[in-house]
Amino acid sequence: MLALLTVIGGLALFLYGIKMLSQGMEQLAGSKIQEWLDKATNHPIKGATFGAVATALVQSSGLLMVTMIGLINARLLTLEHAVGVMLGQEIGTTITGQLVAFDIGNVRFVAVALGFTMLEFGSDRRWQRYGQILLGFGLIFMGRELMAETVKPLAAHPTVAGWLASMGQTPLLGVLAGVILTTIIQSSTATTGLVIAMGAGGVITLPAAIGFIYGANIGSCIMGFLASLRSSSAGRRASIAQITINVLGVLIFLPFIAPYTTLIERTSSNLPRQIANAHTIFNVGVSVILFPFVKQLTAFSKLVVPEKEEPEQHKITQFIDDHVRGVSSVAIRQAVMELDRMGLTALQMLEMSQRALVNREEDTAHEIIRLEREFCDPLCDAIERFVDSVILEGGVDSLERKRCFHLKNTNVDLERVADHTENLAEATQDIIYHEVPFSHEAIVDLNRLFEQAQLSLKTALDAFRSGDADVAKQVLRLEDEMDHIALSVRQGHLQRVRLGVCEPEADVLFVETIRNLERISDHADNIAVSVLRKV
Repeated sequence: MLALLTVIGGLALFLYGIKMLSQGMEQLAGSKIQEWLDKATNHPIKGATFGAVATALVQSSGLLMVTMIGLINARLLTLEHAVGVMLGQEIGTTITGQLVAFDIGNVRFVAVALGFTMLEFGSDRRWQRYGQILLGFGLIFMGRELMAETVKPLAAHPTVAGWLASMGQTPLLGVLAGVILTTIIQSSTATTGLVIAMGAGGVITLPAAIGFIYGANIGSCIMGFLASLRSSSAGRRASIAQITINVLGVLIFLPFIAPYTTLIERTSSNLPRQIANAHTIFNVGVSVILFPFVKQLTAFSKLVVPEKEEPEQHKITQFIDDHVRGVSSVAIRQAVMELDRMGLTALQMLEMSQRALVNREEDTAHEIIRLEREFCDPLCDAIERFVDSVILEGGVDSLERKRCFHLKNTNVDLERVADHTENLAEATQDIIYHEVPFSHEAIVDLNRLFEQAQLSLKTALDAFRSGDADVAKQVLRLEDEMDHIALSVRQGHLQRVRLGVCEPEADVLFVETIRNLERISDHADNIAVSVLRKV
């Protein structure tokens, strides 16, 4: 009983090490994953290469899958390209197995001590991430060593010994065991690590270990498949594609397990290394064999998960996806993209409001009001809920939390801009309905204000998109200019009212228009200030 608990403890330590290593890599590279994915998936070979490299670096195939599903939902990535990335991902997951097969001795203690020191006492965020990675690395090997030391007495138990012997004689039992174990612990990497530890302890044969590896590949898809049942059709299709790849791989290799074992035995005299090599060659082989059939795999996934016949509900958001909330770096980037989309719509509404007011276009005024109520308000609420959920999900460090609050502030500012364009549209309706006349000089002044407000908002969106401090400072200067222009326009308006050039009924609407445009420029200034605080 003690041996079993010790093995479970070693496995828990191993899993925690993987989690720390993966989280550290995600924090360092997670925000770039989506950018790389955008650039690398325009060709299946590039996608597969990206999948292999990204998974090897970040040590999180889950991060990649979540990001891909989010992009598929946003129609920024096709399922066919995602399948190519999955095939590369199969190769990237073998790196941990190769790493764990090394016997690094007491270096693991140095890694844990140094990593803990860097994580807890490092003043720089990047060094803390390096410390987290190093600590995770050390814990992986401590867990592996603990499992290797305690599997021997556990394997000496008659029941366990008989079970291991049966798996050596009937690899299909090993496959089944690998599926069950991986489904329970939800990590094929942990299953591979356990099998390598059993190899280091000399309690498992190579054929049984290979069966375990095969089963682990299938088991890694089970929880993802169950989770995808509550997901979009894109998520279910991606999950079906992954299951198909892994099941086909096992079906292809399983009949040839005897010659495959002979081949693997020639790669090394060390059993842990043989197991790691079996895992690597299997995954690489499956990817190479199935790569020419990417289109067929895609078609099969679409056949299993067809498009629903009923009309799809209108979706306000385009980029944010609830499935990525747990990967804060990716979620934050998606929120930025969604806010940029909202900002561009607000800018378009501002341009439309100038046209509506100056040219007295009632249909344009109606469209502005519709956009504000049916698009901007719901989108603002959706972004607010999404960013709040990212904060509450956990795993958000202090800088990311600060970034989330900046995004919430920007969301409010953009929603207020949309509100002011609605005010301008309603003022236009009043002007048209009551036939309120504006003088030529008043129209010239209003055009100056509109153009200045549009320039301020456009520049603020550029600063928000790029994070460029110099562009943000330009917005502050534009806001000062707006104040001067507004003062000049007010003075000119008062002069025209005194001289009788402007009609009295135009006074309130003209002044309110100035106020709304000033407020839009103020909100652009707020966005720029948030960029400067982030920098």
